[in-house]
Amino acid sequence: MTFRPALALLLALTVTCTYAQSAAELGAGGNRKAAVWPLKPTDTQAQAAQLSARFLTRFHYDAQPLDDAMSAKIYKDYFKLLDGDKVFFTQQDMDQLARYKDQLDDAIWNQDLSAPFAIYNKFLERAVQRMTYARSLLKDGFGFDGDESYEYDRKNASWAKDDAALNDLWRKRTMNDWLRLKLAGKNDDEIRKTLTKRYTNYIERLKQLDGEDAFQTFMTAYAETTDPHTDYLSPRQAENFAIQMKLSLEGIGAQLQARDDYTMIFSLVPGGPAAKSGKLKPGDRIVGVGQGDSGPITDVIGWRLDDVVNLIRGKKDTTVRLEILPADAGPDGKHELISLVRKKVNIEESAAKKKVIDIKDGDAVRKIGVIELPSFYSDFGARSEGDKDYRSATRDVARLLGELKAAGVQGVVVDLRNNGGGSLAEADSMTGLFTGKGPVVQVRDARGQVDVQGADNADPVWNGPLAVLVNRGTASASEIFSAAIQDYGRGLVIGTPTFGKGTVQTLIDLDRFSPNPEGKPQYGELKMTVQEFFRINGGSTQIKGVTPDLEFPRNGDAKDFGESTYDNALPWTHIAPADYKAEGDLKGYLPQLESRHAARVAKSPAWKLMLDELAQYKAMRAKTTVSLNFAKREAERKQLDAIQAGFRARQKAIDGSDAYLKDQDSALDDGLDPGERSLKSELQQEKDAKQAPDAQLREAAHIVADEVGMLKADPKLGAVILPPGSNYLATVLAGADKPAAAASTAATH
Repeated sequence: MTFRPALALLLALTVTCTYAQSAAELGAGGNRKAAVWPLKPTDTQAQAAQLSARFLTRFHYDAQPLDDAMSAKIYKDYFKLLDGDKVFFTQQDMDQLARYKDQLDDAIWNQDLSAPFAIYNKFLERAVQRMTYARSLLKDGFGFDGDESYEYDRKNASWAKDDAALNDLWRKRTMNDWLRLKLAGKNDDEIRKTLTKRYTNYIERLKQLDGEDAFQTFMTAYAETTDPHTDYLSPRQAENFAIQMKLSLEGIGAQLQARDDYTMIFSLVPGGPAAKSGKLKPGDRIVGVGQGDSGPITDVIGWRLDDVVNLIRGKKDTTVRLEILPADAGPDGKHELISLVRKKVNIEESAAKKKVIDIKDGDAVRKIGVIELPSFYSDFGARSEGDKDYRSATRDVARLLGELKAAGVQGVVVDLRNNGGGSLAEADSMTGLFTGKGPVVQVRDARGQVDVQGADNADPVWNGPLAVLVNRGTASASEIFSAAIQDYGRGLVIGTPTFGKGTVQTLIDLDRFSPNPEGKPQYGELKMTVQEFFRINGGSTQIKGVTPDLEFPRNGDAKDFGESTYDNALPWTHIAPADYKAEGDLKGYLPQLESRHAARVAKSPAWKLMLDELAQYKAMRAKTTVSLNFAKREAERKQLDAIQAGFRARQKAIDGSDAYLKDQDSALDDGLDPGERSLKSELQQEKDAKQAPDAQLREAAHIVADEVGMLKADPKLGAVILPPGSNYLATVLAGADKPAAAASTAATH
């Protein structure tokens, strides 16, 4: 996503509505009570829907009327969100619910949400019925000697004709769940126990869904119908979004996970109150939460995870008491009461990180710095309040670049793979760390006015060889940065074509338009598309994304992931270029780098292994059905086991490592759902993922090291490919390369 603070013109809008919030809607500590079915909308939700519609129909970049035609689109998207796999509703249900197709616009304008809530209530009814039916099939078990198959990818399937047809689908679905566990070595009693528990938990989770969930789903359908990146955020979602952007929260610093009826501690944030206390550990279960030093303990067994989180979070320097069932205690074990003082907790796991890769080139070893950036984050609140230490991606990357320079790196790779974007301002300022002052992006609003935005940095922080590593998950603000680096000729873009999101969103706090602004926030926020951005060369990243200068093999995700897959995405277009001057010309030496890359990967066992794994991934993604015959599935499993064993052996031969990351799409299936595996195995899986070999990153570092070698061999080349006035040659290249024998044994592979 790419967004900017709400525009002043939006704040001028006046609305008339009434504030309503019943105390009965709140549970202990401000929490929601258990849902009472059928779910009913509140006046506040109806007002928030109408208020959102007023913004969307007047100030959206591609404003569209909320009429019967839009209602039909919302209706379609609403069912896609509720039952995208077509496993809960029948065609008979759809025929009965079709009367609402042209009523959803009236529901919003008239502040009467009974129609969308009627659909949601029908969904809950049908979902519980299906899970109950699946659970009933477990008593007698199944035979697997027939010739049936199960279609698990149903996004293009038709609705089941009637209940009998849907029952048959669920019989096959349940058979597949049983067969997966059977193939993983479980006996019938273990399988029956696991699936009974799974389906029962599903039903209990469904029963916890409430009116806020219904409203959020409906509003998401409306918002995303206007364009793929407009969204409605409930108050709770808005809070979580703010946390993601500023990478901090006020709480105890623990990652929680729902397990059966418990809220379990999955991990502790280093430096947070929970970790510092020394009294909590992964696997501990939170059974009660109390506020302050003496507030009553609220029993939270069976609660939704987000409701428990809502009780534990709170203002800095306030006290929260947790009643804990220790990880090593049974259900009847002794409880412990732990008191913690909430503090500001930084989420370092999602912040920019650095490392150094040693690249061997003949008798020399070159140090290449890597900066991994998961998102373009910024603490807007702290910045607006004048906090000199406010958190931002640009500040963190500048600091890391300084540390890498001190470590003597000769080139830098900025890893933006799967970076979905974030702050537009951060993309501008971070570009300046490598280009200095100048335009970065052009932004056009709904009136057609174009504003050229740029970086204010007087001098770049890094003016040496640079590469930006991208993939299909690189989107929005990440595409702005990558495109600017490419347009300036400042560095190479390496990887696969990016997502193709070329729009800008603004966050609108709907509570600012409440007639009772001092009341508890109720309306939530609207993340609305208000602008489109363009490269400084005049082109757009919309649909097309950023095409790398040097492409790596694609994984096949483009057909169902990316801007081009959305029916209502804005088209690609272009405008006049901005007034800028390229700093380098990479075209002259790109063929030489490509030649070296091709020769190297042709001989690289790691690259060949990656290509074979990629081919296996594509083959498995192409499947949409599975056999329900045990013998056939067992043969397939043995074949896959052999393939995986070969991959593991090849990886061990490459780096001597016994650890091998098994991708969930290609590894042997254990038949378990998330949360059903042991905590120890999940933590190990997370650790293995962080330590997994990364052939693409290492090859990107090799390419930058090739550039360094070319500059050492021909210093005059620096005048062509480095920024004017760069002191890189004098300060870095003048030094000797590190001898290969002295290379660190801890080099990243």
